[in-house]
Amino acid sequence: MTNEEILGVTVFNLWRLVINRFNKTLSELSDEQLQQQAAPGRNRVFYLLGHLTAMHDRMFPLLGIGERLHTELDEPYILNPDRVLADPLSATELRRAWTEVNDKLTRAFEGFTLEDWLQKHTAVSEEDFIKDPMRNRLAVVMNRTSHASYHAGQAALTK
Repeated sequence: MTNEEILGVTVFNLWRLVINRFNKTLSELSDEQLQQQAAPGRNRVFYLLGHLTAMHDRMFPLLGIGERLHTELDEPYILNPDRVLADPLSATELRRAWTEVNDKLTRAFEGFTLEDWLQKHTAVSEEDFIKDPMRNRLAVVMNRTSHASYHAGQAALTK
């Protein structure tokens, strides 16, 4: 395996590790426990799950790998704080959406070559990408992996 291949596999393996850890936490929490706040005065685990699902769903067009699956999650889980709007999905439906989005992303990432990882994401112009090639798919996935890890840690505190 070349150093370049190792880089892509490392990012992919970290993505899977973080997603699997969050999946484990979710599997240990009842639907009622999802309604608990991560800490007093903080977001509910349900909101964190909706937020991460929506953020990951936004990666499909951002990475140029497909259309979004759950645009209905933006308003309650990205554009508004927790408890401002009613939850549009039940706990079962939200868990299913989380799995659907991340399974589809993971399947796409499995097929990425180093060249695929280093392609520009769709929110940057060709001109700006030439100036700053760090605005690539790899950077997006690394950022989202870190984001998911942070919220997974918050969710784990409720167990």
